[in-house]
Formats: sequence, structure tokens, C-alpha cells
Amino acid sequence: QVQLVESGGGLVQAGGSLRLSCAASGRTFSSYAVGWFRQAPGKEREFVAAILWNGGSTSYADSVRGRFTISRDNAQNMVYLRMNSLKPEDTAVYHCAARLRVRTTYAQDYPYWGQGTQVTVSS
Repeated sequence: QVQLVESGGGLVQAGGSLRLSCAASGRTFSSYAVGWFRQAPGKEREFVAAILWNGGSTSYADSVRGRFTISRDNAQNMVYLRMNSLKPEDTAVYHCAARLRVRTTYAQDYPYWGQGTQVTVSS
């Protein structure tokens, strides 16, 4: 079992930056791949970024590649999402999610989810 808690969201102007954090409980967290997903009002949940259990591989949605960076610190049971050059269309609730070992881009593949943190980007 893994429990996840996100933090770091807030209100930022377009062009600004935020760093989201995902704190995990569980002694085997280092065995889990972690993904970030987001959901805007009236829209489907969409993939943002994911990182392999050992941090050795990452993937990004086309819409955020080059602006967002996912990283992890297994010693601290933490995963981060650094978001630069934020745009109003990045406004959403951001969730981190975990699954054993292999990262995927599909929300249904992740059995463990955090409650989410709101990111609002003003124009």
C-alpha cells in the first residue's frame, strides 16, 4: 500500500513557476513508478509526466515537454514536478499516482492516487 499527498499548488501569473511535491508513505515506495496527471473543470483527466521507480526514465505529455521536469528522491519518499513557463491552459487539479515498477501514461494503470493540489495560472 502507498499513500500519496500532494502539495505546492497555488495561484501564479502566466510565465511563472511552481514546484509540486508528492509525499509518499510506505517502505517500498522506491519500487513504484509515479505519474502526475491533471484535470481541468469539464475536461478529462490527462497525463502530464511519469518517472520510473529508480528515476532512470521519464516521459512527458507533448503539451508540457521542455517546460515541466519530474524528479524523485527515494531516500525522502518524494516526487517533484517542476513547472516553468506556466500558461493559463495549465490550470487544473494536479494529482500524483503510483504503480509498481513500470511507468505508463494511462491513468487507469495507477491504483494509488493522492487527493490533488490546485494550480491556477492567471493571464
